[in-house]
Amino acid sequence: MDFLDPQLDAYVCNHSKAENAALQKLNRETYSKVLMPRMLSGHLQGRVLSMLTHMIRPDRILEIGTFTGYSALCLAEGLQPGGILHTIDINEELETMVRKYIAETGLEKSICYHIGDALQIIPTLNEMFDLVFIDADKTNYSNYYDLVFSKVKKGGFIIADNVLWSGKVLVNNVDTDDDTLAIIKFNDKVMKDDRVENVLFPIRDGLMVVRKK
Repeated sequence: MDFLDPQLDAYVCNHSKAENAALQKLNRETYSKVLMPRMLSGHLQGRVLSMLTHMIRPDRILEIGTFTGYSALCLAEGLQPGGILHTIDINEELETMVRKYIAETGLEKSICYHIGDALQIIPTLNEMFDLVFIDADKTNYSNYYDLVFSKVKKGGFIIADNVLWSGKVLVNNVDTDDDTLAIIKFNDKVMKDDRVENVLFPIRDGLMVVRKK
């Protein structure tokens, strides 16, 4: 995941707006209390997500994969007044932490937090989304993409995280693990989809940004 020279990465972060106090606190708590804390988006990617939502000005956002809620809070920064962000995660053990930070940031009316299987929950959402952020189990990336596509407005966006998968996408052989194969399949699927325009940004572990034509 660490593709940049550490000094250059520090320079990039030092020249990007700092995360707010609540996000800093959530970042620290995630790293001190939660397994696999690197799943958290973190400062730079969080600021990128915030900037993108400020540019897009979405009314409805869907996030697949909440983890501890950091990315949801960043994405919600650019919501239009009265907008709603739906975020889904299967790990109920993190609910208390997620809800605590949603409340601490005053976003209870803006973030709708669902716990359960996203493949089951997404069809129940009677919404059309301006933006979908996919950051959950990698083996289902293509399934999530297919499931949400009809729920994305024309001109809307799908953003998928971890599409460089720590560089493993360059390794394609019979010994490649299922997650890597799934990411390679997803990236190829998007490239072949003539319904969209896409660009892969080498930010952190890779963000695939897709615009529905």
